Amino acid sequence: MSMAKRLLGSEWDLRGSLLRTALILAVAGMALVALPLAQAQGSLLDAPKPSREIRAPELPDRLPNKPSQPPAFKVPVEPLGFSAPGPLYLGQRNSLVSLDFLDEDRLLFTFRVPGLIRREPGEEDVRQIRAVVLALPSGAAQAEALWTVHDRQRYLWMLTGGRFLLRDRDNLEMGDATLQLKPFLRFPGPLLSLDMDPAQKFLVTNSREPAASGSKESDGQKLADTDLAVRVLRRDSGQVVLVSRAPSTVHLPINSDGYLGSLRESGDAWMLDLNYFSGGSNVLGRIDSTCSPLFDFLSEREVLVTTCTDTGAGKLVAMTTDGRRLWEAQTSDESMWPLVVRSPDGSRLAREALAITHPVSARSPVSQDDIKGQLVEVLDAADGKVALQASASPVLDAGGNVAISPSGRRVAVLNGGAIQVFELPPPPPLAATTAHPPAR
Repeated sequence: MSMAKRLLGSEWDLRGSLLRTALILAVAGMALVALPLAQAQGSLLDAPKPSREIRAPELPDRLPNKPSQPPAFKVPVEPLGFSAPGPLYLGQRNSLVSLDFLDEDRLLFTFRVPGLIRREPGEEDVRQIRAVVLALPSGAAQAEALWTVHDRQRYLWMLTGGRFLLRDRDNLEMGDATLQLKPFLRFPGPLLSLDMDPAQKFLVTNSREPAASGSKESDGQKLADTDLAVRVLRRDSGQVVLVSRAPSTVHLPINSDGYLGSLRESGDAWMLDLNYFSGGSNVLGRIDSTCSPLFDFLSEREVLVTTCTDTGAGKLVAMTTDGRRLWEAQTSDESMWPLVVRSPDGSRLAREALAITHPVSARSPVSQDDIKGQLVEVLDAADGKVALQASASPVLDAGGNVAISPSGRRVAVLNGGAIQVFELPPPPPLAATTAHPPAR
């Protein structure tokens, strides 16, 4: 039986009603909670004590006139057929480019190519994507392809071993360095988003599809009457571990053990916990944030939390899954739409954001004239030190213009008509952690 058929056939073979409840809470703007509220409050006494006070340095917020170090080499992109998109696209958050390392010595560069396209009746957002595999450092093209996709959202995700997933409508296809595509998964409706755990054991998908009439979950409860389905699937087999209905898309950060959640205690104080797929949870600690914090796994054992401060700036907090804070960094209030790209091994992360002329507020909105450019900062995941600072151009507000190699030693940035490739020293080792702390 094909993986696509297994997905449809096992849609209602569900596990973990507690996790489904957490998903519903998440999309309602509440915290992901693995324990009943009374139990969660009782576990606060057992929460890890805060580490020693860590001073949060400010990340540089000025666009550099030149990178903090020169690129080792450049690959011109105009001969590949790339042309910078016009200012019309700025602010629409369209995914126009994807720059990714297949391995240390090969890049996959894909980008929208303008031109007339044959459309079927009712089709609007059809576009063509050119894909080129580039050998490094020569920049020689090893493979080329032209793909057609039918919307303007993200279309490509990298896998380990030089493979990738390509999304178009309700289909996921798998490709490799030859750019040959094979069917991988097919959903009952358009696939809107996809996330993976750092080990790539699971996929988290959001897809728009009508609720089946009279369909029920495994615990006998009828599915909510919404047209958005959230699934957790095993990547190797396509087996559905969980499916739930939601009124809006859900970002569910997971590692191979479980998923992250937060619970607002009082005021600006939040409790963070790791909820295990096998049952139980572990409190990671508490943070202060004036907004609901965002969090993602940088690696299996390190979490990056993005918070808000009362000054309008932000703060990055890196912590381990056993509750230790590794580092903190302040971000500027004169930046917007930050994106984080991590290396496959989790040793480094790149944070890119639009540099603007003034802080954003209801009384002081931002226009295109207020955007100064796109700033890229590469940080060591172990200690938060800035390993590289550079600019990216053209400004792509949906990202896709920065990539880090599997070892974290090479960084590629699309800038000034070329792919600039920087070579960095080895990243510091990641902090050792307990693989699976006892559940509380």
